[in-house]
Amino acid sequence: MDLGLKGLRALVTGGTRGIGRAIVDTLVDEGAAVGFCARTAPDVTAAAEALTGRGGTVLGHAVDVADDAGMRRWVDAAAAELGGLDIVVANVSALAIPDEPANWRASFDVDMMGTVRVVNAALPYLERSDAASIVTIASVSGREIDFAAGPYGTFKAAIIHYTQGLAYQLAAKGIRANSLSPGNTFFAGGVWENIQRSNPELFAQALALNPTGRMAGPQEIARAAVFLASPAASFMTGANLLVDGALTRGVQF
Repeated sequence: MDLGLKGLRALVTGGTRGIGRAIVDTLVDEGAAVGFCARTAPDVTAAAEALTGRGGTVLGHAVDVADDAGMRRWVDAAAAELGGLDIVVANVSALAIPDEPANWRASFDVDMMGTVRVVNAALPYLERSDAASIVTIASVSGREIDFAAGPYGTFKAAIIHYTQGLAYQLAAKGIRANSLSPGNTFFAGGVWENIQRSNPELFAQALALNPTGRMAGPQEIARAAVFLASPAASFMTGANLLVDGALTRGVQF
């Protein structure tokens, strides 16, 4: 299937590792021009160099999604360099799981407001696109109670609600908005590799909950995100797509 992404212009937050990096890779492979950001400048430089070597237009910037002015500068600069924007993927999370005041603040400012910031900054450009699409990365923890039911799960649920609101509010402008809720995703340097080392009992419990007997790889999540972002999903808006290997048991009506 041709996803129709050739020549489109995309932004991805948190694009140097894990799911975000896999999304950037997949968009580039599908022919999109991609701007991505992350907080750590050396990681951004290394990712940009590796991606440029594969062909295509790739722009990396070091910026913190919690910095409102910095995010606006990044979106404006990327849109200028790319000649506009068609797709925004809001991916960054503070991964602040324990129920502590600092984690509630971090989850609000990074997960929730980081998503709102990039969307708000990109909207003027998306309004001029014929293939405008917003994809927010939520979590299965946003739709059921699990070990991350504190700040992390609460704000992932809020992101799903926010995204469905965007879909309704922006439909008349031709802008689609969907959320994607991954299940547990394992990659080198990621949260589950760290848990495997530091808390093997919790890791074993989490693994046992999934009837497939394994966790997702970032590429498996990225393919779904890129499909949602693409013109191939032209009549999908307001959806929350689960990609969890049957981990969650609630029926999503």
